[in-house]
Amino acid sequence: MKTFCGRANPITGALDWVEESGEYDYHQEIARSCYADMLHDKDRNEKYQQGIRAAVSRVKARGERAIILDIGTGTGLLSMMASSAGADYCYAVEVFKPMAEAAIRIVERNGFADKIKIINKHSTEVTVGPDGDMQQRANILVTELFDTELIGEGALPSYEHAHVYLVQEGCEAVPHRATVYAQLVQSEQLWSWAQLLPMQVGARRLLPPPSMGRCAGAPSVCDIQLSQVPPDTFTALSPLCTMFSVDFSQHVSSASASYSFRFQAQASGLAQAVLSWWDIDMDPDGTIVCSMAPSWTYRDPRSYPWRDHWMQSVYFLPGEQKVSEGEELSLTVSHDDYSLWYSLHSYSQQGGEIEVVPRRPYCSCQAHLVWTRPRFGELNDPQRTETYVRALQSVLSADSVCLSVSDGSLLPVFAHLLGVKKVYSLESSGLSKQVVEQVLEANSLSDAVQVLNGRLDQLTTSDLGGAQVSVLIGEPHFSTSLLPWHSLFFWYCRTALARLLQPGAIILPRSAALYMVAVEFRDLWRIRAPCGFCEGFDVRPMDEMIQHSLDFRESREAEPHYLWEYPCRALTQPCAVMTFDFTQFVPEQPISSQGSVSIVRSGRCHGVVLWIEYQLTDDIAMSMGLIRPVGEQGVCQWSPHQKQGVYFFSSPQDTVGNGQTAVTYNLTFEPSIGDIRMQYSVTSDP
Repeated sequence: MKTFCGRANPITGALDWVEESGEYDYHQEIARSCYADMLHDKDRNEKYQQGIRAAVSRVKARGERAIILDIGTGTGLLSMMASSAGADYCYAVEVFKPMAEAAIRIVERNGFADKIKIINKHSTEVTVGPDGDMQQRANILVTELFDTELIGEGALPSYEHAHVYLVQEGCEAVPHRATVYAQLVQSEQLWSWAQLLPMQVGARRLLPPPSMGRCAGAPSVCDIQLSQVPPDTFTALSPLCTMFSVDFSQHVSSASASYSFRFQAQASGLAQAVLSWWDIDMDPDGTIVCSMAPSWTYRDPRSYPWRDHWMQSVYFLPGEQKVSEGEELSLTVSHDDYSLWYSLHSYSQQGGEIEVVPRRPYCSCQAHLVWTRPRFGELNDPQRTETYVRALQSVLSADSVCLSVSDGSLLPVFAHLLGVKKVYSLESSGLSKQVVEQVLEANSLSDAVQVLNGRLDQLTTSDLGGAQVSVLIGEPHFSTSLLPWHSLFFWYCRTALARLLQPGAIILPRSAALYMVAVEFRDLWRIRAPCGFCEGFDVRPMDEMIQHSLDFRESREAEPHYLWEYPCRALTQPCAVMTFDFTQFVPEQPISSQGSVSIVRSGRCHGVVLWIEYQLTDDIAMSMGLIRPVGEQGVCQWSPHQKQGVYFFSSPQDTVGNGQTAVTYNLTFEPSIGDIRMQYSVTSDP
């Protein structure tokens, strides 16, 4: 059976629907899954095992048979823990067919086939009775249905259904309860991800549209590794608030609800965001706790149990609210069956308990539908703005005919503010066109820049007032780009627009270089490392399943990550391994590059990081990867606005930084597909 898959086309900048085999989707799902990360999470595994042992012991102490219902079993690990702890029988439910098949093999390999039944269904489809999937209701409910937001994977509806149809009244539950915590903060860094802020462009101050300031913003949670946001970058305005708890051993409701926490403001400032995380108690007494708190809440941050499948959340308030130290405030969290949102009230204005659930925020200004949160941060970065302004000043003049090609870019606005009278901006979507026009209108510049919407091949000189372009500019930024080199779409744009360019037209950026550095990750390596044995159980069939999917076509290639969240050490010096000259056309033939980079620091080489650096002018560059020179010990500082490409080695290698070991590379840029084929290996001199 065939399936249609949406895929970014680096040549056209569009989302293409491509016919693929029926296996394509699930190979991609498995290859980029977090199964390995979960099984490498020793803290999680140990806490679950302790909780399961305790629950089985409590049931056995009552003289009852221990019957387990394990929802979202994955590899079957938790059911095997239960069987080892003395459970009489386990019903393990897994909706994802490839994972369910792997779980069957894992259960058989570990000798539990007669104790564990794998049910390949959604839990709401499971039946109980003589002819059902389960012979009887379970008296121990074991689940791992959580995401960073706790309820985003449908935990509440699944628990609600299980208590009505699948488990006994008063059953044991592992985990027993979850508790959500929150802290109100002021943070310029975080707030820059939520709203467009005023910016200085030369002598002119560019203001955001009022509609954006009134907009509640994107409704989705911002999940990040909060451990990488240092406490000195925000001001805590509240204590840590215990917002609500869910007891999983009792009936659970998925109905919308709100909970409030009253407190006195700890400091004066602007309330902008809420930092949130949760913990789970594996037993009724709360003696076995698995916490998602960030590392800076620990007395010894080195004891922090790193994990990527569960992180922390940032929620942005609908608007900044000024608070005064000592002021009585009420922080409210609301939820539906899949998501959370927060609101803040003066306690006197709120008038007591919340009776009506506050409405879920939504974007009314359209900007949050065009710009992602990292994109907001990028647009708000004053150093970045200053760099682009310097570059534009060096190439523009009042009589320039300037055309900008990027998605939702403010560069054409900058160009006009720098004195250019004829400025055009080509946007790929009507929505991004409207957002840029809002910015222009808010600054009384509606007639200053003509914003076009359409395809490159349909653009004519009549769209440009009969003139030819003397300066073609781009950040470049395109919303369909997944990997750093996908923004080479700008090169294809420059080539397609050649007929509209004056002879000797200036191109900004004039070129780009692909950089690489071999690295040792502190923790990120776990998401791709085979597990082998987990808590004494053989889970190698899962490793084999993941490797099979990683070997399926482009799944084996680099993958995008925001590396500012994932500390790593450079084992080689950063090195430009391929260049792209935008002053020339995209070549018809492939561009190849081979070579090696010496390893100069000792460590375990987990893979290679790749990024693009744009040469805006002869002497001004903009890096989408490293933003500082690599430190003496190899410490890397990455752009917080862009994803870098990571190529993981299937077998990491321990290296000695004596110059006798190197990372070799063989790269080919394929103009016909707009992508880069790559091979890397670690080699030693004989």
